[in-house]
Amino acid sequence: MLAILVPSDLEAQILTDLPGEAVDLGGFSGQRGQLYLALICGVGAANAAAAVGFLVGRFRVDRILLVGIAGAYPGSGLGLGDLAVAAEEVYADLDGMMDLGFPSLVAGGQVYYNNFPAGAWARQLAGAIGAPQMKFLTQDRVSNSELEAAGLARRYGVAMENMEGAGAALAALRLGLEWAEIRSVSNPAGRRDRAHWDIARALGALRKAIGEILALE
Repeated sequence: MLAILVPSDLEAQILTDLPGEAVDLGGFSGQRGQLYLALICGVGAANAAAAVGFLVGRFRVDRILLVGIAGAYPGSGLGLGDLAVAAEEVYADLDGMMDLGFPSLVAGGQVYYNNFPAGAWARQLAGAIGAPQMKFLTQDRVSNSELEAAGLARRYGVAMENMEGAGAALAALRLGLEWAEIRSVSNPAGRRDRAHWDIARALGALRKAIGEILALE
């Protein structure tokens, strides 16, 4: 079964056009259709990882798709409403683990520190929706300024900032699941003035992408 995670009630608006019914899953609310199960996982990497574990414990889930809005870093080439698929998630909060020799995960014969690459399914989805694959950054806070965002982009070579991706990726890899992440740009990373945001446009792009993905099921 395909499991779709959305971080918030705001992003759950993209599910309203999908065939299915609202469900209460013991602490998680969401929607269930014939081809998918969608959950509102909550904001942050810990919530995303917990939702993956919950799904695997209760349902026959084999693929995790995280969908949400995000900030685009300077130099990414992405504009408001543009879609991108994660080629890799970098977890900024685990930076330095390789130097210390402490992996965050050993699974499938691979050792992971704070970089979690996506696989063939993510590449397939990127082709299906006509979106580029790019490197994303997860941290448990948002950039406070454009200067900070530009520094993160340079340091990690990333295009989008989010708060859940690495948690979902790590949990999926640990449990042997395929995972993918699709984000739409709602704002420039580090810019708090909402006059420069377009959440409605970003949600519209995600809604269209989800419809195209379910058409493949």
